[in-house]
Amino acid sequence: MGKGYSTEEIRKKLISSLDSSSDGMSGVEISERIGVNRITMAKYLKVFAAEGLLRQKNIGNTTLWFLEPGQESFNFPDDYFKVASRYLEYLVKGTEGQVYSLIRNCLYSGGTVNRLVLEVILPSIDHVKNLFDEGKIGTAEQNLLETTISKSLQIFNQIQMVSDPKKNVVVIAADIYSKLHSEAASAAYYSNGWRVSHLGDMSSAINVLFDLDFQKLIGKIWKQKPGMMLVVVFSQTSEGLNFFADSINPIKEKYGKHMKLILCGKASKKAKILSDLSSEKIEDVLQWSQTVFQNIK
Repeated sequence: MGKGYSTEEIRKKLISSLDSSSDGMSGVEISERIGVNRITMAKYLKVFAAEGLLRQKNIGNTTLWFLEPGQESFNFPDDYFKVASRYLEYLVKGTEGQVYSLIRNCLYSGGTVNRLVLEVILPSIDHVKNLFDEGKIGTAEQNLLETTISKSLQIFNQIQMVSDPKKNVVVIAADIYSKLHSEAASAAYYSNGWRVSHLGDMSSAINVLFDLDFQKLIGKIWKQKPGMMLVVVFSQTSEGLNFFADSINPIKEKYGKHMKLILCGKASKKAKILSDLSSEKIEDVLQWSQTVFQNIK
């Protein structure tokens, strides 16, 4: 590799070089500008194009390279605030491709999934809900924006991670309104090495047979009972939290201290719902999960 540059250094230099070139640059020009030999640079250009960073245009015998819209180099942790505003801007304007490119660019620039979830994705989920509640967008647009956010979270789950068989978590949304929050938490857990079973919206399973169904599932995904099992329930209502707590607590008692129940949502002050942790904040849930795992090993 030319001058011992890392892939990330080449990426930053490439973005800087092409950002100032509206007419594009050839592979030869890029290699000379960055100081990487032509053969090596050609390989990187193909990789970056596959990742969505670049696009190419053939003019005669010459191939010109351009940055895809929305590409820039970030410096973390300083730029999380900048990314949050940029993400929301692209999201609301409906530039779906730029939303995904931004997330990938952040990952390539050293952004962590945890902080991107907490500081970029979650505020956007709340913003979309507020827009709908205030009558600024309708149901169709709300669904479109939430689908885009969901696809952003799926990008995190495509990262190759080595999960720890001792770190197991089942994530449940008690209602459709909690589904995105459960997806966000699942992505964060996955990035932290947890074996994640995300059940999504389970409101249709609220019936007298859920506890039997859930116990069978636990038996399948936690066969040898290694390490610990967390069950995290997201709900917008006390009723949802209460139902799943009542169904899961008897199962938890059978498995002992290595199974924990976490409730994430706003419970009524009058409701006395039994759980190992109850919080409205996903960051508290993630931190508590890691602390408990470290203490139980």
